Amino acid sequence: MKLVTYTHNKTSLLGIIHEGKIWSLKDLDSSFPDKMRKFLFAGETVMEKAKKWDEQIKAGKVTKPFVNEKEVILDAPVPQPTSCRDGYAFRQHVAAARRNRGVEMIKEFDQYPIFYFTNHNAIQGPGEIECMPDHFEKLDFELEVAVVIGKKGRNIKASDADKYIAGFMIMNDMSARTLQMEEMLLNLGPAKGKDFSTVIGPYFVTPDELEQFKVPAKNGHVGNNYNLNMKCWVNDILVSEGNVADMDWTFAEIIERCAYGVDIFPGDVIGSGTVGTGCFLELNGTGLLNDKSFKPQWLKAGDVVDMEITGLGFLSNTIRKANTDFSLLKLKKNVIA
Repeated sequence: MKLVTYTHNKTSLLGIIHEGKIWSLKDLDSSFPDKMRKFLFAGETVMEKAKKWDEQIKAGKVTKPFVNEKEVILDAPVPQPTSCRDGYAFRQHVAAARRNRGVEMIKEFDQYPIFYFTNHNAIQGPGEIECMPDHFEKLDFELEVAVVIGKKGRNIKASDADKYIAGFMIMNDMSARTLQMEEMLLNLGPAKGKDFSTVIGPYFVTPDELEQFKVPAKNGHVGNNYNLNMKCWVNDILVSEGNVADMDWTFAEIIERCAYGVDIFPGDVIGSGTVGTGCFLELNGTGLLNDKSFKPQWLKAGDVVDMEITGLGFLSNTIRKANTDFSLLKLKKNVIA
């Protein structure tokens, strides 16, 4: 089942999408919650009821009214999630980024998965991304996949953690690299380099839709993994390609760490971290390492960033510059010469 949060006639709705047609859950059954958070907190019984409607839709047995996808505005599938974490699951990305900086790979990467919290109130869906002047100082995309938690849990073992995943989505962890690198010199963050926009969408895809793509986890790891091709284009030029199957740490293992000693809740979003080649930071570093005359590329106002992951849809965003000259970088005190 693919779920969407969408705006139609200025009203935000939750619906099932199939072959470009959207059925409002409320129109299918008035007892359904009309918002994603309420839907997820309602539990597995409500999820299973929605899946039965999805089966009827796919079988062509639903006569209730629908709208075409082109007639609505698709929003983030999980608007204002209960929390948003981002992991560090792809060894290829971490190793390449460190190699490009001339430092050794972190041996601890292979010991345990890590994550950071980002701004769950800055979640966006398809459409425009407004960025401040400082964000354009090395503005970057990050090609990722994300999961949505479907039930409350605590101290979850990796062997059981996949049962807590309600859905999958494309994720673009937007990054302002100058802000990020400056603040992380103080060994805290990322914060302002990341908190302005995290994009998810366009659909919320339940795990059963991905069964045909399931592959074994990497040697020594536990949990489900999936053979899903990942691509990113900037202004119609393919700049990144990878695969979800390249994840070294599985979502199950990341969830195990997230839930240690704390509750995870329905609606929590957890990103995978960047796939190998999945951002300009890595691509620029590799380009300069191989060719000193290489010209680094960063996102600019007007750029269109398109992402596609097998089974999860196509996510498109246009970068827009805010009409202001307000700058944090210009507020720095005691500037070092």
